[in-house]
Amino acid sequence: MSTSGRTHIGAYRLVRQIRSGQSCHVWLAINSANDRVALKILKDEYRKNRDKINQLRHEYNVGRDLDHPNVIRVIEFSVVEKIPFLATEYCGLQNVKQVIQERFERFIPRIPDAVGQSARGLIHLHSQGWLHRDVKPDNFMLDDGNLKLLDFSLAIKAKRGLSRLLGGRSKVQGTRSYMSPEQIRGGPLDVRSDVYSFGCTVFEMLTGRPPFTAESADELLTKHLRASVPSLLVTAKNVTEEFADLVARMMTKDVQARPQSMEDFLVEFDHLQVFLKPPGPVGNDG
Repeated sequence: MSTSGRTHIGAYRLVRQIRSGQSCHVWLAINSANDRVALKILKDEYRKNRDKINQLRHEYNVGRDLDHPNVIRVIEFSVVEKIPFLATEYCGLQNVKQVIQERFERFIPRIPDAVGQSARGLIHLHSQGWLHRDVKPDNFMLDDGNLKLLDFSLAIKAKRGLSRLLGGRSKVQGTRSYMSPEQIRGGPLDVRSDVYSFGCTVFEMLTGRPPFTAESADELLTKHLRASVPSLLVTAKNVTEEFADLVARMMTKDVQARPQSMEDFLVEFDHLQVFLKPPGPVGNDG
């Protein structure tokens, strides 16, 4: 059954569609307590697709126990009248990628706070034993001045110690512009892979573009595997050398040379300046 023309799904009253992805529509809805929620609803053509249904269910299983102001609150997974959906808190209309594309200059003064909030959201996810595997500007939502980590569809349980080394190859999934070299190779992953992807995300926050671009998918992946890490200082002239060095270390090919956790990153980040000179006034991007 299509959502076209529907006013409700289960206990949720549909208000309007707010965005559309490859396999899902996202709707603003109202629950029985009159609170706003977001419903991630599988498109008609995917509603019998077991992989897509299990992906939504997995996202619920990852997110249901997460409780942090910088992580989206996951409410429920359900199938009503053969329509699978995931309900989460509603947290604004735009993600960081959209803000960068549409009002980059106004976002710049907010970057230090945005980086800190994003890092704390990832730290909470990691503390619960999960790797995100799809850290990118699109997966941080702006909600009235707060940033919230979302989309746990690719998250996996982190393996530790010997089990990580003996775990074999991992399934190659993620977004090409932000994938770590070990993720591209399908090798064992730990939190340092998310550190790499977060470094790419921070680079884009400061420059308006990902660290690597290419004309083909293969060329892009090759750059993540072999190309030198670009310096923030080339494009972001107002960034301090200390901060540029930290971001570069996050994106190094050698996992041992990166900050070894998001906590390690945040400790360094909290003790340095991002900008040489304070940028202009903060814009209204919440």
